[in-house]
Amino acid sequence: MAVSEKCDERANRVTAAQAYGEYLMRRSRLGGVYRRYLLYPRICHRLVGRAVDVGCGIGDFLQFRPNTVGVDVNPHTVAYCQSRGLDARLMKPDVLPFEDASFDSALMDNVLEHIADPAALMLELRRVLRPEGLLLIGVPGVLGWDSDSDHKVRYDEASLGATLNSHDFAPIEVFYTPLWQSAWLSRHLRQYCIFALYGNLRPGASVAQPTDR
Repeated sequence: MAVSEKCDERANRVTAAQAYGEYLMRRSRLGGVYRRYLLYPRICHRLVGRAVDVGCGIGDFLQFRPNTVGVDVNPHTVAYCQSRGLDARLMKPDVLPFEDASFDSALMDNVLEHIADPAALMLELRRVLRPEGLLLIGVPGVLGWDSDSDHKVRYDEASLGATLNSHDFAPIEVFYTPLWQSAWLSRHLRQYCIFALYGNLRPGASVAQPTDR
């Protein structure tokens, strides 16, 4: 590849990363109210201790929950988080920049569906979680999936569970936002999501149970 082609390819990546960051920042006031008063409290009730938000975007959850570190592959959103005084780190794809067993909980909120093959990242999550740690993953419903052209893999409850089970995470709970399981809401409400809470199952380990619901 010629030098000019390499420069063009890098420029396209930078432009795409910046554009996606700007897309995330175009959140509505109503969306902010939903996250702050409905979604984030439900997520927090299922996380324990020190947490990592993988794919932290513009950092709204980092601001909401203390003792949470964010990582993202997008340098523009990471820089934006840092400008807000939040603890956000730039990560390479499928590489979490932390020591083994660094976290009690991990969150991936509307991130997994952007990854064509999550196997390497699942191994990294197992590595940075403590043996009894918790992993909470949220994926969009039908309309949410259709609303973002960057989505790579569509998940339902069964395929999400199969992905986590195949990497030795133990199931704890499945729930739906903003209300309950509903095919109609999945088709008509972009905020509708499936959330799965799993434990980092290792020999001799017991899965931590959230206690603040």
